[in-house]
Amino acid sequence: MAQLKGKVLAGKVLVKPDEAEATTASGIIIPDSAKEKPRQGKVVLVGAPKKDEEMEVKKGDVVLYGKYSGQELTLDGDDYLLISQSDILFIA
Repeated sequence: MAQLKGKVLAGKVLVKPDEAEATTASGIIIPDSAKEKPRQGKVVLVGAPKKDEEMEVKKGDVVLYGKYSGQELTLDGDDYLLISQSDILFIA
């Protein structure tokens, strides 16, 4: 992953989603069309806090987020997800 240039706006978080599972526990290969989007990822960039809430996540945190959260982006050939801090359900 290359060094990203730019900044994230207030209250937003840029997340690098984990890769979807390619096989089941028993070894069955899952086709791309049947793979479920991961709902976990690593925080890459964090925006400034909003006036009424502090930023609780920091760069490097592993977070869990909702199934339909955020906006998918492709930057420098890598896929990312831009989400609001309020869409984060859990910080691991």
